[in-house]
Amino acid sequence: MDLQELMRDGEWTTEPVRAEWGPDGELLVEAREESDAWRVTSYGFVHDNAHALLAPLGTSEAVEVTFQLDFDQQFDQAGLMIRVDETTWIKAGIEFSDGAAQVGAVVTHGFSDWSVAPVTDWMGREVTVRASRDGDAVTIRARVADEPWRLVRVAPLSPTADARAGLFCCAPTRPGLVVRFVAHRRSEPDSSLH
Repeated sequence: MDLQELMRDGEWTTEPVRAEWGPDGELLVEAREESDAWRVTSYGFVHDNAHALLAPLGTSEAVEVTFQLDFDQQFDQAGLMIRVDETTWIKAGIEFSDGAAQVGAVVTHGFSDWSVAPVTDWMGREVTVRASRDGDAVTIRARVADEPWRLVRVAPLSPTADARAGLFCCAPTRPGLVVRFVAHRRSEPDSSLH
């Protein structure tokens, strides 16, 4: 499933300001101000209005999303999301936090958690985030260009969960964030964790 198929067959969790094709076949998505995905932990609020374009994800399938990392405002974020319902989901990708691009993931089972690591050398480059679902786990990796994959997270997900997956972005603190998504792919899951 490529970007065009995802646009045709996927559904938005929350409609963005706009989603349109760019001159090179990229998908330009403009996020609404105060869009986000988070449940309770530490902050005490629930935000469930991230812009995620999702299609069904098999119980043994991988999804990849590639986007241009050219955003630099506090909490700007883009990547991929796997969603079961409003209390069970995973988002993974790049979030600009505390002055730096950070690769990370939020895993939510009733309550959200958060993990990040700085990737300042990824700025201005195309980032690919991959989530591989198999058995009771989702393995999340990320990279730029053809560099080696970096393990971001291994998270639980019930093998019987009816999940959807695809691209996402949100802009918790400002208007005007436009993310340039350049690819969406589906494939067989990774054969091993390492």
